[in-house]
Amino acid sequence: MKHIHIIGGGLAGSEAAWQLAEAGVRVRLSEMRGVEETPAHQTDRLAELVCSNSFRSDDAERNAVGVLHAEMRALGSLILRCADAHRVPAGSALAVDREGFADAVTAAIEVHPLIEVVRERIDALPPAEHGPVIVATGPLTAGGLAASIAGATGEDALAFFDAIAPIVHRDSIDMDICWMASRWDKGDKDYINCPMTKEQYLAFHAALLAGEKTEFKEWERDTPYFEGCMPIEVMAERGLDTLRYGPMKPVGLDDPRTGRWPWAVVQLRQDNALGTLWNMVGFQTKLKHAEQVRLFRTIPGLEKAEFARLGGLHRNTFIQSPRLLDPTLRLKTAPHVRFAGQITGCEGYVESAAVGLLAGRFAAAEIAGSTLAAPPQTTALGALLGHITGGADADSYQPMNVNFGLFPPLEGKSRKADRKALMAARARADLAAWAA
Repeated sequence: MKHIHIIGGGLAGSEAAWQLAEAGVRVRLSEMRGVEETPAHQTDRLAELVCSNSFRSDDAERNAVGVLHAEMRALGSLILRCADAHRVPAGSALAVDREGFADAVTAAIEVHPLIEVVRERIDALPPAEHGPVIVATGPLTAGGLAASIAGATGEDALAFFDAIAPIVHRDSIDMDICWMASRWDKGDKDYINCPMTKEQYLAFHAALLAGEKTEFKEWERDTPYFEGCMPIEVMAERGLDTLRYGPMKPVGLDDPRTGRWPWAVVQLRQDNALGTLWNMVGFQTKLKHAEQVRLFRTIPGLEKAEFARLGGLHRNTFIQSPRLLDPTLRLKTAPHVRFAGQITGCEGYVESAAVGLLAGRFAAAEIAGSTLAAPPQTTALGALLGHITGGADADSYQPMNVNFGLFPPLEGKSRKADRKALMAARARADLAAWAA
């Protein structure tokens, strides 16, 4: 039986392994955690979520990531199956109990008869004579393998910082000050809201600017942040009201004590199935740990907050995929190597798993002696793949979430209010035809 080697047991590597094994291909899945730690992970479980527990919107009618969810479900995604089984309340979003989710993915992979999980660190790209390989090491690729990839591509890897938000114990939140609600009363009061007056906000903003931050290493100083995961204090540096138009936006949230919108709001989202842990939405940070505790306890309702996890900062790396990869995610200079997940420059849990799904299906078809056409770019999968493998400008390439801006325009005229729904409907029809 033919086999394939996958390096990396995160969301992309796990999804790729599942797709290959379900297609009858034997898989060796190498995962470093278990023999060596990373700067961001806390366990050795496969598909561990290191930042938010949210897979973002599950609206398949008007949201691009919701369309991507639906497409992955239709194609038998292990990641979406486990996410659905371990979802927690989050309004129209798909959020999961992170421990239950990772346990489920790990169990499914480890019991599959065609998948062998090996806890080992791979320091170099395997040569062509060893057979096909999928590199899904994610944004925390170890130094030796990163150097090997750089040698094979002839390009320096790009890099950016990704920051992790704190998690608070539910029973330490003062609900006499905070209240449960979703913005504009959508959902089922899924968020805890901590209100701020103008004076409290201004003091908090000033403290963020003055707070003691993590110091950069010399090689990290010029590394840009990803706009979608900007540290809270970096956003604060951009202007006095930046946070009030971002993660601390009070719009659509009536404080039941006043009947009015607060000046600013800090929201927390449920992080586990028991509802005992809550994630500070948009509060990824590079503040030092002691400074986080001191500063975040000045937020109304969090004066006695106990933190299950404090925020952190880690360096992410990705390759210049539009220049380096072919339309089926193979490295042009070494076509026995495919890349998948965040190392390709996609951003987000779902996007990472989606690219892993595609890499697995492309590899399975190739091993079977056939060719699988890329999904149409009118689908979420095809739009994301097209962006990664040539749709983006290689010289200015930066991590990207799936969004309707990556989809081809609709043919003919349509009302602006209807365009997202029409794009979603077109995607459903075109994915069904491609899958058939």
